[in-house]
Amino acid sequence: MKLNKILALGASLALSAALLASCAPAASDPTDTPSNTQTQQPADPTEAPISGTVNTDGSTSMADVMAAFQESFEVIQPDVTVNYSGTGSGSGITNVLNGTVDIGLASRALTDEEKAEGAVENIVALDGVAVVINPANTVTSLTVEQIAQIYNGTITNWSELGGADAPIAVIGRDAASGTRGAFEEIVGVEDQCVYTNEYESTGEVIGSVAGNPNAIGYASLSAVDDTVTAVQVNGVAPSEATVADGTYEIQRPFVMVTKEGTELSEAAQAFLDWAMSADAADEIEAACCVSPNA
Repeated sequence: MKLNKILALGASLALSAALLASCAPAASDPTDTPSNTQTQQPADPTEAPISGTVNTDGSTSMADVMAAFQESFEVIQPDVTVNYSGTGSGSGITNVLNGTVDIGLASRALTDEEKAEGAVENIVALDGVAVVINPANTVTSLTVEQIAQIYNGTITNWSELGGADAPIAVIGRDAASGTRGAFEEIVGVEDQCVYTNEYESTGEVIGSVAGNPNAIGYASLSAVDDTVTAVQVNGVAPSEATVADGTYEIQRPFVMVTKEGTELSEAAQAFLDWAMSADAADEIEAACCVSPNA
């Protein structure tokens, strides 16, 4: 009897041990890393992907800057499309105030009247306004006063400036142009200019001067090519360096215009923030302009 009780007790203990073993958690392999325990790095909020369309419109002088901006921002935010239409600074300012575009583009400072209407000035770059002549012209340098006298009709022949005996063809932009507004204000000839021809775009001004040995015009420094010659102004040649240090006097801001009290879309705000940051300095320099935020 005692032997039977001992055998029964042993069987009972063995069964209990088996049950306890079946409830214990399985030992994990130290080399195993379950996928749901891997550490995920949080995304940089400044690089968070966004999507949308940004419509910009205005200054034709800002075409090179905008092309560089569009190309680079597409790399940063591939799902954002930035559209650019070059219709002139005045049109860009009007359209952003009317709400037909997200961002207006102006190649001059905003007037007090425009600011009173709600236009907000966001300066993204500085640009020199080059005074250009035909490469056949022997004149190499002009003072601001001489330039003013050419444009207000006081000086009418290149011989008065040491050049050939030939009438000066005075070329300029149309009244809606930011380049014209900046040039006339800086030189001091607002509402005084006597133009031989006026054009709607920077390219047309360059083409006209390139085709006429007696012509003079003005254009964004970024648009100057080897078909024309940029004269020195008060002995200083226009360049990114002389615009940056202020020694070249005929310069103006490139402005992205927004409307006060109007919230931009996520895509438009991201584009504006990037364009206003030091991250866009390389693109501005590539367009032959100067970044105020570098």
